[in-house]
Amino acid sequence: MDSLLLLGIAALVLAGVAVALALRPRGPDPALARLEGVLETLAAQNTAAQARQQEQERAFTAALDERFAAAQARLSESLGSSAKETSKTIAELRERLVKIDEAQKNLAELSTRVVGLQDILANKQARGAFGELQLENLVQSVLPASAYQLQATLSNRMRVDCLIRLPRPPGDICVDAKFPLESYRLLRDAVDGQRAAALKAFAADVSKHVGDIASRYIIEGETAEGALMFLPSEAVYAELHASCGEVVEKANRARVYIVSPTTLWAVLHTMRAVLKDVRMREQAHVIQKEVATLLGDVLRLDDRTRKLQQHFGQVSEDVREIRISAEKIVARGQKIGDVELENGAAAAALAPPKP
Repeated sequence: MDSLLLLGIAALVLAGVAVALALRPRGPDPALARLEGVLETLAAQNTAAQARQQEQERAFTAALDERFAAAQARLSESLGSSAKETSKTIAELRERLVKIDEAQKNLAELSTRVVGLQDILANKQARGAFGELQLENLVQSVLPASAYQLQATLSNRMRVDCLIRLPRPPGDICVDAKFPLESYRLLRDAVDGQRAAALKAFAADVSKHVGDIASRYIIEGETAEGALMFLPSEAVYAELHASCGEVVEKANRARVYIVSPTTLWAVLHTMRAVLKDVRMREQAHVIQKEVATLLGDVLRLDDRTRKLQQHFGQVSEDVREIRISAEKIVARGQKIGDVELENGAAAAALAPPKP
C-alpha cells in the first residue's frame, strides 16, 4: 500500500512538473533545475520500490506455491490412507456379507430339515421307522453283531424291532420302539382346563403300548421274563415319569421296562458287560480243560523220567561193579609183577619172546 501511495504521489508530481514546464518561460531557471533533480531522485526511488515490490511478490508467490504443494501432498497422503482404509473396510464388509449369506443358506437348509422332520414325525409309519432307526444305531454302537438281531420273528409269529441275545439267565430280551407323539403334543399344548383330559389320554396311550409288548414279546421258555419299551424322545420319557408315575409302576409290574435313548445306552453297556463276563467264563472252562490236559502230560513225563532215572541208576551200578572187577584185576597183576622169581627157567618163561 505504501508503494502504491508513493507511486501515486510521484505521478501527481510529474504531472505538475509537466504543466510547469509547459508554462515556464524560456531560459535557465535554478529552481526548476533543483526540481528536476528531486524528480529524478523520486523516479529512482520509485524504480527501486517497484523492484522491491516485484521481489516481494515473487517471494510471496514462491512461499504460497510451497505451502500449496505441501498442502496438496498432505491431502494426497490423507486421501491415499483413506482409500486404503476404505478398501480394507469394503473387503471386510464383503467377507461378512459372504458369511451372512452362508448363514442364511444354513438357516434355510436347517428350516427345510426341520420341516422334513416334522413331516416324518407327523406320519405314524414314518415316526415308527424313525424310532426303529434310532434304536438300531444305539444297539449297533454298543453291542457286537452276534449279540442282537433286528426285526426278529418269534415263535408266535410276532416281529420285534430288536432281539438282544443273552445267555440264560436272563435269556433273550425283546426291545420294541414306541413313540406316542400325538398324545404327548396334546398334553404339552393343553391349557389348565384341558390338561387333565390330555394327561389321561397320554397315560392310556402308553399303557396300551405296555400291554401290547407284554402280550407279544414275553414268551416263557423263549425270551427273558421282561422286555424293553424304547421311547426315542427324552422329553416324552421325562414327561411320563414326571406326570404318569402310576403308568411306569404298572409297566414294571408287567415286566415291561421303559427306556429312553440315554437309559437304553446304559442298559446296553450293562448287557455288554454281561456278555463279556459270559465269554470270559467260557474261556475259563476252556483254559481249565487245557490245564487238565497239560497236567496229564506232565504226569506222564514225570513217570517216564523216573523210569529213565532207574535205567541210569542200573547202568551206574553195573559200571561201578565193572570198575571194582577191573581194580581187582589190576591189583593182582601188580602183585604178580612184584613177585621175585627163584629160578631162571621161570624167569625165562615169564620173559617176553624175542623178536
